[in-house]
Amino acid sequence: MKLARQAGVLLLWAATASRGLFAQQLPSSPETMQLRGIQLRYVLPDPMFDNSQADPIKALYVNAWAFGSNKLAQLVRLADSTEINALVVDVKDDTGCLLYPSEVKVAQEIGATKCVRTRDVESRLETLRTHDIYAIARIVVAKDPLLAERRPKWSVQNRDGSGLWRDRIGTAWVDAYNDSVWIYAAQLAQEAVRLGFNEVQFDYVRFPDEPKEAMAEAVFAARKRGETQREGVQAGIAILTNRIQPLGVPVTFDIFGLTSSATGDLGIGQVWEDFVSVADVVLPMVYPSHYYKGSYGLAWPNGEPYRVVRNALSEALERSRLLSRAATIRPYLQAFTLGRRKPRYTPHEIREQIRAAEELGINTWVLWNPRSVYQRDSLRPYRVQLATVTDGPQ
Repeated sequence: MKLARQAGVLLLWAATASRGLFAQQLPSSPETMQLRGIQLRYVLPDPMFDNSQADPIKALYVNAWAFGSNKLAQLVRLADSTEINALVVDVKDDTGCLLYPSEVKVAQEIGATKCVRTRDVESRLETLRTHDIYAIARIVVAKDPLLAERRPKWSVQNRDGSGLWRDRIGTAWVDAYNDSVWIYAAQLAQEAVRLGFNEVQFDYVRFPDEPKEAMAEAVFAARKRGETQREGVQAGIAILTNRIQPLGVPVTFDIFGLTSSATGDLGIGQVWEDFVSVADVVLPMVYPSHYYKGSYGLAWPNGEPYRVVRNALSEALERSRLLSRAATIRPYLQAFTLGRRKPRYTPHEIREQIRAAEELGINTWVLWNPRSVYQRDSLRPYRVQLATVTDGPQ
């Protein structure tokens, strides 16, 4: 990871200038990179010289459109000049479309390969490898309208027999009790690993988060008699872990941030211990804007990013301590402004969330912005200026 190459970073400019899809667009010398001033407490500490363990993952979420466009070059430059060392890339997003043409039979049959975002995924992954950027494949599981429409027997149906059940915005969901849904996600993950992704991250590993009245109209045909939503999710994550772990890559899950404090399954089948006890990494989405008024005694959680993240992750750590084996906690942090719920999320609000996590000893995290737009001042600079190469002894 980055710490291993700090001392020779200038030499690597020459070594990588002709490699990778966007190498020709990257700066030819560190002088062309202007690193802005930043508060001292957010600057990376001096590197340790024990490289026996990889640096903690500090990642940005990258949607498929951004990864498949020239915007990837900007994100690579941002990673090269800051503490970022990983990208979470949509391989299958919540439209059901894929990042690249797939050889998975189901994907081909439902048309998921007809709406791909890039056809040169290998060269783009090579660019990440060249720049020492860890590639994580994000795969959405249960919110897949394309699969739902093309495989109605795998989907949630309306109780009145009128066809597919849909959520409040009209999106059809697949039936999370159906093993085929999970096997399809696992097949896509296996393919992503073969292509070169370093890690697989599953999202929407749950049932729809809709009001009880709406859920009362939903029929899950694959549900066994007496089976609960929690049991359905448990069976699904078992399928995913059993099929992916033998590949030797980390298996990770995105889950609601509230799972760390909830006593039940939140009505979606997610319970903290069910994930933490089997996964390599769990990613609670502790976005302050998603907490209700009064959460943690706060009248305005979205205006208190440090306190929300600190409280949520403290609860997560406490629950994990009770387990004999617990996954790494890598929170998703908010790098976006939600509608009119001010304040706007500037570098200050983002860094406050990072500070809250790191004060608890959690040094790995992912920033989420659905547009994959990130402010450089939110991040610590990578100390290029400290890794100078001289002409000889002074």
